[in-house]
Amino acid sequence: MSALSRRRMIASSLSAWASLSVRRVQAAALARVGIIGGGFGGASLARYLRRHAPQVSVTLFERDTQFVTCPFSNGVIAGLYPLEKVSFGYEGLRAAGVEVVHAEVAHLDPVRKTVQAGGRRRDFDFLVLSPGVDMVWDSIEGYSVQAAERLPHAWKAGSQTVLLRRQLEAMPDGGLFVIAIPPMPYRCPPGPYERASLVAHYFKQAKPKSKIVLLDSSDAFIKQELFMQAWQRLYPGMIEWVPGSRSGRVMRVDPRSRKISTGFDDYAATVANIIPAQRAGKVAIDAGLDQGTGYCAIDPATFESAHHRGVYVIGDAAIAGEMPKSGFSANNQAKVCGRAILCAVMGQRFEATKLLNICYSLATPDYAFSIVDGFEVRNESIQLTFADRRTTPLEASAEEHRLEAESARSWYANITADMFG
Repeated sequence: MSALSRRRMIASSLSAWASLSVRRVQAAALARVGIIGGGFGGASLARYLRRHAPQVSVTLFERDTQFVTCPFSNGVIAGLYPLEKVSFGYEGLRAAGVEVVHAEVAHLDPVRKTVQAGGRRRDFDFLVLSPGVDMVWDSIEGYSVQAAERLPHAWKAGSQTVLLRRQLEAMPDGGLFVIAIPPMPYRCPPGPYERASLVAHYFKQAKPKSKIVLLDSSDAFIKQELFMQAWQRLYPGMIEWVPGSRSGRVMRVDPRSRKISTGFDDYAATVANIIPAQRAGKVAIDAGLDQGTGYCAIDPATFESAHHRGVYVIGDAAIAGEMPKSGFSANNQAKVCGRAILCAVMGQRFEATKLLNICYSLATPDYAFSIVDGFEVRNESIQLTFADRRTTPLEASAEEHRLEAESARSWYANITADMFG
């Protein structure tokens, strides 16, 4: 399948999605929706509800005044652009009629659907949690919040992104950059491999004697053949991938010496990017929505919590079957969730719809590849529907890879505009 055909398929899928979601709501009474988390899931849902149901009251709780996207943050780490390029405020959502509360959620009651934040309690008819992930600090011996100031994870974009960039800038030519990759599931499965690629792009220009080692908990990864092909073409000998079965899983770290230890090997890193295991954001855990599992079970059709009626979980915190934890997934899930809420408001029957995920990876600013996944609810789970021809072909030309990079930038511009205006 050519890149052009794949783009047409994506456009067709998105058009089909739009036709399902444009019905405006004629709600008899004002419904109150509280959304916790202002990222790809929460911001997308707030925008969707205001666009299609202006009668519905929407309150978004988000601690930070700016959202820094994980997608495209690898470009900041590689020095391609500043952090401001991937940072967004909430003025557009306010202009759309969303009440934005910048405060930590002190307490959430999923039974009464109340939220305590900013010294005030608010009551809602529906609650939606999109809190992203938190790090499981003790998943690696020696790692902690404090250790991350020397061995950054940079898996929540922002200050950690800048810290890792500064460490790479200060690293001498010939240094060793180690990336520790956690076991699945974790946010953005292709992210560590794209990070290695773009850092290699920086090293090739500024520190050509340096080397990158990826210590992986797994034995395979998404778009593996495409990444390996790109590394061989663009950065021969610079990137080494060590799978879990060859002692790739990081077990211990020493923040002071930057010694990274697997089951059998030690690595003396000049700079280390330690990505620990992850779980649903703290607010979801504290509310018991994960039932002790680390992630939140949901109705796969509506994203309503499996344990509390009128409470929904979308994005990285949800157990979404075979759907990956990605920004596009969260955006798509937000629209399904929003439609389910509006059907509940109107007293209409909700019918499950198909979902889509598109994921681009950059190996250089002008060399990219992608994967397109379709999903549907089967056997009470979200399951993959595309069996093959899902990725950019290995035989793709340089021009096709360049067009994929253009598509990646266009996707990012469009999805952030969809979220923040």
